[in-house]
Amino acid sequence: MKIKVINPNTTLAMTKGIEHAAKSAARPDTEILAVSPKMGPVSIESYYDEYLSIPGVLEEIKKGEDEGVDAFVIACYGDPGLNAAREVTDKPVVGIAEASVYLASMLAARFSIVTVLPRIKTMLEELIDSYGMEKRVLNIRTTPMGVLDFERDPEAGIEMLRKEGKKAVEEDHAEAILLGCAGMAEFADSLEKELGVPVIDGVVAGVKFAEAIVDLGKKTSKLKTYKYPEKKEYIGELKNFGHNEATIK
Repeated sequence: MKIKVINPNTTLAMTKGIEHAAKSAARPDTEILAVSPKMGPVSIESYYDEYLSIPGVLEEIKKGEDEGVDAFVIACYGDPGLNAAREVTDKPVVGIAEASVYLASMLAARFSIVTVLPRIKTMLEELIDSYGMEKRVLNIRTTPMGVLDFERDPEAGIEMLRKEGKKAVEEDHAEAILLGCAGMAEFADSLEKELGVPVIDGVVAGVKFAEAIVDLGKKTSKLKTYKYPEKKEYIGELKNFGHNEATIK
C-alpha cells in the first residue's frame, strides 16, 4: 500500500524527520510518500498559521488521487484541515493528534500531552474536546520552544520534553505521554525508557492506524457529512479549488 504523509508546514527538513519516523513504523510492504505543500507557513503555532496551512494540505490530498495513494496522514498535531480532507477523497485520512489520543486510550486510563509554545494550549484543548477525550487528558504541558526550535536544537528539545514528561508522570499522575508536535518523533523511544510509561508519537500512531484501515478495506463514508463538496466557482487565489473533477463529484 502507499500512504501519503503530509507535513502541513513548508519546512522540508522537518518533513524529512517525519518521513524517517513514518518509515520506521511502516511495514516493509508499505510505501511512504512524505511531502510538504508548495504553499503555507514554515511552522504552525497559531490559529492563523493553522488556517493558512489548510489549502496546501487539501491540494496535496487532491494530488494523492492521481498518485495511487491508499491513505493519508496529516502530520501536524493540530490536525489542520482533517474534516475538509475527508470531503475531497474517499481514502482514509488520519490526523496524528486523533491517532495518538485514540491509541493512548487503549494503553492508559489517563494521559498528558507535552507540546510546544503556551499559545498552543487552548487550540489543543478545543481539539481534544472535539475528539471526546477531555476526561482522559489530564494536562496539556507546554514548553518555551517553537516547532522549528526542536529541529535546530534537539538537545534542548529532549531536555524540555524530559522535564515536562517527568512532571506529567509525577504531578499529573499521567499513565502515558503524548508528544504534541510532529517534530518530536525522534525523542519518543528514549523518553519512554526514562519515564517508564508509554510515550506516543503521533506520526507513528497515524501510520499504523492508516495501515490497519486500508487492510480492513474501509473507506471514508460519503453518505452525508463527508460527501464530496458541491461544484461551485471559487475565485482569486482559490480558483483551482472549485472544479477539480478528480475530487469534486
